[in-house]
Amino acid sequence: MFTAASILVRIVANPVSNVFQKLAVGRGASALFVIAATHALLAIAVVPLLMNAAPPSDSGFWGNMALCALLAAASNALLVQAMKLADLSVLGPINAYKAVVSLLPAVVLLGEVPNLQTVAGIGLIVAGSYFLTDPKLATPHGATPSRRPWLSLGVRYRLAALVLSATEAVFLKRALAYASPTTAFAWWAVLGLAAAALLGLLPQCRIDGRRELKRCRNSPRLYLALALTTGLMQYCTLVAFATVQVAAALALFQTSAVVSVLLGHHIFREPHLARRLMGTIIMVAGAVLIVLARRTDG
Repeated sequence: MFTAASILVRIVANPVSNVFQKLAVGRGASALFVIAATHALLAIAVVPLLMNAAPPSDSGFWGNMALCALLAAASNALLVQAMKLADLSVLGPINAYKAVVSLLPAVVLLGEVPNLQTVAGIGLIVAGSYFLTDPKLATPHGATPSRRPWLSLGVRYRLAALVLSATEAVFLKRALAYASPTTAFAWWAVLGLAAAALLGLLPQCRIDGRRELKRCRNSPRLYLALALTTGLMQYCTLVAFATVQVAAALALFQTSAVVSVLLGHHIFREPHLARRLMGTIIMVAGAVLIVLARRTDG
C-alpha cells in the first residue's frame, strides 16, 4: 500500500514541481539558482535525519551518490532552463523519450536487437511527438512558430536533461544497494547542494547571488512549495526503486506527462489541449511498451 501511494504521489508531484520551477524562472530567477535554492531548503530539512543516523560506511554508496548528485544538478538546471523557453505541455511528454534513450547503451555496447514490441513503442513515441511538435503548435505560447521545432532551444535543453537524468537513475539505483531510501534521500539533498555550488563555479554558470536571493525572499512560498514537491518526488522515486522493479516503476511514472499537459493548459493557458493530450497519451503508450518489452526480455 505504501509503495502504491508513493508511486501515485510521485506521478503528481513531478509535474507540480515543474510548475513551480517554471514560475520561478518566469520571475527572473536563473535555472541554477532555482536548483541550488531547492537543495538548500531540502538540506536544512534533512539535518535531523543526518544527526540521528550514522553515515553509510561503504565507499560504493558515496561514489554512486556523488555522481548521482552531479548529474541531477546538471540535468535539473537544463530542465528548468527548458521550462523558461518552452511550454510545459510540450516538455512534459518529451520525457517518454527516456525509454528510447535507455535502449541505446544496450544496442551500442551489448549488441541487443530491439524486438517488435520495442520497435512498435518507438513508433508510437515518434507518432505522438507529431502532435506536440507540429510547427504551429510546438513553440512557447505567444512566440513565433518555428519551421523546425525539434531544433528549438527549449526542446534541446529538455532532451539533454533527459539523457543526464537517465544516466543519473543508474547511479541512484546502485546507491540503494548500500542504504535505505530515507538515507539516500537525505544525502541526495546535501550532495545536490554541493553539486549546484560546484557548477556555479563555472564561468558560464555564474549568477548574481544578491539579486537572486532578493527574488527568493520576495517569493518564499514559491520556493517552499518547490522544495516540498521536489522532495516528495525524489523520495517517492527512491521508495519505488527500492521496492518494485525499475521497469515497472518507470512505466507508471510516464503517466505524469498527462498531468503536465493539463497543468500547462490550466495554469499557463497553453493552447491546443486536446491535440497535445492525444499526442501525450500516444507517447505514454509507446514508452510503456518499450519498458515492458525490456522487462520481458530481462
